[in-house]
Amino acid sequence: MAWYVYILLCGDGTLYTGSTTDVARRLARHQSGKGAKYTRSRLPLSLAYQEELPDKSAALRREAAVKRLSRPQKLALISAGPPDRI
Repeated sequence: MAWYVYILLCGDGTLYTGSTTDVARRLARHQSGKGAKYTRSRLPLSLAYQEELPDKSAALRREAAVKRLSRPQKLALISAGPPDRI
């Protein structure tokens, strides 16, 4: 089963990074206010980036790596688009 790392652009201009098996379902949860506590008060949200990974372990490692990036580095990642993986 494929996993995804995603970045959301929040209504206040901040970025939120997460991982899931179903980006559309997870985005809908965030947008409904039932996602992460961080995103609840930062609506509206839009999907800025997603990257497919082969499994949960790889997705969690990649999510942690993306979270360590600075804001300018995350914006560069978004602009460049996801790397070819799998």
